[in-house]
Amino acid sequence: MNQTQVTLARAGEITPAVRAVAQKENRPVEFIRERVADGRIVIPANIRHTNLSPIGIGRELYTKINANIGNSALSSSPDDEFEKLHTALKYGADTVMDLSTGGDIVKIRERLLKACPAPVGTVPVYEVIARTGAANMTPEAILQVIREQAEQGVDYMTIHPGLLRSHIPAAMKRKMKIVSRGGSLIARWMAVKERENPFYEYFDEILKICLQYDVTLSLGDGLRPGCLADASDEAQFAELDTLGELVRRCRAAGVQAMVEGPGHVPMNQIEMNMKREQEVCGDAPFYILGPVVVDCAPGYDHQVAAMGGMMGAYYGAAMLCYVTPKEHLGLPNNEDVRRGVVSFKIAAHAADIGLGKPEARKRDDAISDARAVFDWDKQFELALDPDRAREYRGDALNERKQHTGYTDDGRFCTMCGPDFCSVRISRDIAEHFAGKEKK
Repeated sequence: MNQTQVTLARAGEITPAVRAVAQKENRPVEFIRERVADGRIVIPANIRHTNLSPIGIGRELYTKINANIGNSALSSSPDDEFEKLHTALKYGADTVMDLSTGGDIVKIRERLLKACPAPVGTVPVYEVIARTGAANMTPEAILQVIREQAEQGVDYMTIHPGLLRSHIPAAMKRKMKIVSRGGSLIARWMAVKERENPFYEYFDEILKICLQYDVTLSLGDGLRPGCLADASDEAQFAELDTLGELVRRCRAAGVQAMVEGPGHVPMNQIEMNMKREQEVCGDAPFYILGPVVVDCAPGYDHQVAAMGGMMGAYYGAAMLCYVTPKEHLGLPNNEDVRRGVVSFKIAAHAADIGLGKPEARKRDDAISDARAVFDWDKQFELALDPDRAREYRGDALNERKQHTGYTDDGRFCTMCGPDFCSVRISRDIAEHFAGKEKK
């Protein structure tokens, strides 16, 4: 009988992965075990991913962020993607998804799994289409790719079984139709073949593979809205209802499952979307893209989406998929990955502080203590992007030296200077009153 994190948790067993998650989350092990057992927390941990450092994903835990990497047929090389992997991990990505659609997909993934201690996710339909071509996709090819990826050690897979033939007419009424890459590929296949979604029809076979390797399913939102005008519509919620059904089937089979959520959503609809998923999907961890809250900011979508991600996490999302400045424009480079990861790390952290999660504010209190005593090295150490903080501080000091010849004593920043530095003035006031008390 196959054992997964969820089946073992239901049997009352505290696995090493549960212990590791409890320690990272500052939570009792029994708290983690109970929620893994009922599906409110998932621990993506394929038994073949031997160098994995397990993490937990659930709305009561620290909000996680995912970074997408992967080549395309038009740009990037394997070496470029591994530079992005190291950057994503360095700046705080909790999981990494390989979305490669170009050449050497299997070799890229194999190398990535060996190098990555974080959970690795994929979208199997990309490899299926790369192998067979869109017109020749078959259920057999889908199952083969899913099995091969599971055998390699992929921890979670995004599939789109909730997009049914009956949902397509509603999606065609939209301004942006279907923007999910996987969703559009499957919808076109269903339309041309006049058949039901093979990921839905063969879902039980997919579950058997996941059960064997303890692969977590990320039930993808093939009908996520691609613009504000399409948010929270009939097509989106019809798919969500199907995903709720599939979550129940995953849990019955002993397979871990999370649910993917909307892409473009105005701020006033975010809370409703988070609560609706919790109700429909039995509080399965919600993994959301952004959401993007403004459509007219190309080049700044990492900021726009981080705003929505912060609100989404505050209202119940468990993991945020980062967005880079190149969203809607092109394949991100290494610097785009850095900006996307840091933006979403900030969003996740802000939500965790607002929700009062255990010790979430510890880092912020520590950096405030360092600022109060002008301990610049400690401030850099505690920063979410230490390199950028050092860079900006160095640039400011060099510019001041060029203009004034002044050598920094470390007890002020160049925005205010020594005479107007409020922190320095406050320390002087405190020392003044301390001296009076001594007298």
